[in-house]
Amino acid sequence: MGRIYEESSIFLRPMTEDDTDLIIGWRNRDAVRTNFIYRELFTRQSHERWVETMVKTGRVVQMIICEHTNPDGERQQDNPVGSVYIRDIDHAHHKGEYGIFIGEENARGRGIGTLAAKLMIRYAFEELGLHKLFLRVFADNAAALGSYEKAGFQREAYLKDDVCIDGIYRDIVLMAVINEK
Repeated sequence: MGRIYEESSIFLRPMTEDDTDLIIGWRNRDAVRTNFIYRELFTRQSHERWVETMVKTGRVVQMIICEHTNPDGERQQDNPVGSVYIRDIDHAHHKGEYGIFIGEENARGRGIGTLAAKLMIRYAFEELGLHKLFLRVFADNAAALGSYEKAGFQREAYLKDDVCIDGIYRDIVLMAVINEK
């Protein structure tokens, strides 16, 4: 497995079939699901369908976020803690939608999400040749908003009552980063 992009404490590697159980487990955790617009439980079948219809067709690039060390501070090759992806890649308009989830509880709140976003921005611009990377985030998710801003995303729009989650309308902030090169 090759490392795609690397920072001091993390690296990204391509998602493989061996990551299926991790992805399903992470994505079904309440701490992860509550920050997603689409909250359906993941199954092996839904993940495999995602891989077949999105990843293998090039509409999505999905990576695994790995720390260089495990929670005990020991250096190791591959300590997976979450996933990042670019979905709905639009080569005609040179843009895509960014997404992330930190699946391991001990990896949250430590800046890993910000580092992973910076790495995926570089990947989007340098490898995919995108001009714009955008995301949608709940307006009341202050931690995510701050992390995305630190990574370089800027707020572009505030969408009032944009989605209905469990019968309650929620506001969404659209954020994006532009490749100025």
